[in-house]
Amino acid sequence: MEVPVGGAAIVILLALILVALIALIVVLLRRRSPKAPAAPPPVPRDPFAPEDQVAGDPRTLKAGDMVEYLGTRYFVRGSLRLREGGYTWSEHLLDADTIEGTKVWVSVEEDPDLEVVWWTEYDIGDLSPNERTLTVEGVEYRRDEHGTADYTSEGTTGVGVQGRVEYVDFEGPRGKYLSFEQYGGGQWEAGLGERVPTGSMTIYPGSGG
Repeated sequence: MEVPVGGAAIVILLALILVALIALIVVLLRRRSPKAPAAPPPVPRDPFAPEDQVAGDPRTLKAGDMVEYLGTRYFVRGSLRLREGGYTWSEHLLDADTIEGTKVWVSVEEDPDLEVVWWTEYDIGDLSPNERTLTVEGVEYRRDEHGTADYTSEGTTGVGVQGRVEYVDFEGPRGKYLSFEQYGGGQWEAGLGERVPTGSMTIYPGSGG
């Protein structure tokens, strides 16, 4: 049976209209569907940021926090917040969670990079911080800084709530330090310090953190 020429034209026209309708529906549906939000550009980061140096940010250390270092746990008893001009740093008294209860200090400063130093008390004997170089336990230290800072005390530190401290810092090889401090014009106290290696100290915030 032959389809009339006019009928064939109508069939073709209807097919074209159907295709156009389908295309229109697809376009409308695409316009209605919500577009996925564009991913925000990556935020530039300092590869030497403090939070990457150790587990936890040492700049936030405070009384009540716990520190784990070289297999031993320590509790932060108190903190000294020091300021000299526009420069600030902190020193924290730690008490080991052991029978001996060894006490140490940790200093935290940025100059400009973050530097964390582990300090142990040292009996200065007849050593004088006025010398340009000092040799202690076979290590030679060179005088590096001398100044006076104001401090405020938090928790248990063994010094007053606030006051002034004079300090003399010596620097040795391979991240070793020797420091003298004199609080309120009293006797000189000394400590031997070693820079804390990256990733070797873990900080657990206390209940108030």
